[in-house]
Amino acid sequence: MSNEQSKSGKLSAIAERFFPLYIALRYVSVGRRSQLVSFMSLLSISGLALGISILITVLSVMNGFDREVRENILGILPHGTVKTDERITVQRWAPVQAALAASPAVLATSPLIEATGVLATPSFAKGIVVNGVDPEQEGQISILDRFMDAGSMAALGESRFNILLGATLAENLGVGLGDKVSLYSLNVSVNPLVALPTQRQFTVAGIYKVGTLELDSAMAIIALQDAQALYRYRDTYTGIRFKVDNLLAIRGIAQELAAEMPPGFTIEPWTRQFGNIYENIQFSRTIVGFLLWLLVGVAAFNLVVSLIMIVRDKHGDIAILRTLGASPRTIGHIFLAQGCIVGLIGTAIGVTLGVIFSLTVGDFATMLERVFSIQLLSAEVYPVDFLPSQIRLSDILGVSVGVFLLSVVATLYPAYRASRVQPAEALRFE
Repeated sequence: MSNEQSKSGKLSAIAERFFPLYIALRYVSVGRRSQLVSFMSLLSISGLALGISILITVLSVMNGFDREVRENILGILPHGTVKTDERITVQRWAPVQAALAASPAVLATSPLIEATGVLATPSFAKGIVVNGVDPEQEGQISILDRFMDAGSMAALGESRFNILLGATLAENLGVGLGDKVSLYSLNVSVNPLVALPTQRQFTVAGIYKVGTLELDSAMAIIALQDAQALYRYRDTYTGIRFKVDNLLAIRGIAQELAAEMPPGFTIEPWTRQFGNIYENIQFSRTIVGFLLWLLVGVAAFNLVVSLIMIVRDKHGDIAILRTLGASPRTIGHIFLAQGCIVGLIGTAIGVTLGVIFSLTVGDFATMLERVFSIQLLSAEVYPVDFLPSQIRLSDILGVSVGVFLLSVVATLYPAYRASRVQPAEALRFE
């Protein structure tokens, strides 16, 4: 008899534990006798799902911009450049090279001649920045080869006077792979009759497209020895580019390296050129994320209102349950479980939609541009001319846990109100 009583007690304990969950599931599900409750639950779920999906999508887009700047644009441009205002010999560059090589933060270096020039064809001319590089050493600090539409960086070393152009610049010049262009330097050759600018005919050996206006339309790359010949630098160069192991720590690294440089040399980090853009992206991500969390907070407040309305609608049910022996704690657990179920369902749907939107937002933006003949992102304003997206597991987990906890907190007050309902008062108006 004692064994039967023990088993009965255990079954009762199990039933009491899962009873609130069972009733909560009944309230969340659609039924003819609880249409208002089901509608309010559906409204709460929809609000949470919409807020979460928008939040994940926007965070993914901001992550995409961050990735494009860090990995692509900064993968092409140097993390830092050692420069000097003087035209010095290779022998004076030697201690600079040694200081860079001795730093554990520097992964690779490459000599550079940076100058301005004019690139011209019979139909078009444009002032540009010319980078003279060593193809082999430049390949260790740059990922430009990943963006080549035609040709390769290695083609610079295959023969003399080859040139790499951005896709926009090549289109403006009206040239393609194998065509000839004239590159004029600012140096002037003096003869008895007239002063003439120094110029050379170059063969287009490669065309790249990064998606940034400054790189695609205003920069050309030639071999270091060709730049030395055109700009009369002979056996020297204007700077040394270097790549570091942590580009976000470039300011501290640049300060440490500057202390090791001989007098007359300065270090120009990538933040001087693109630092404002990168910081603006980070700031925008913080502000937009905060505003979207406010949107999720409004959805959580909607959950509070919905549950309070459900509690008022279910006064009769609560009174009946109390008369059947349910404790105030059990009643509170019913509505707490209902809020948790709504939060879980809304979070699951929101995360699913957010991932789908994040994966397709770029294609959707491209479709809008094609259908309505508009340009959503201009390379003249933004660092890229397309809508990037990158999903991070940390964002999904953070949003999911945060929204669920917010849902639980939003449920506490309605559950407390439900546990305080008195059966006699509730049944008086039934």
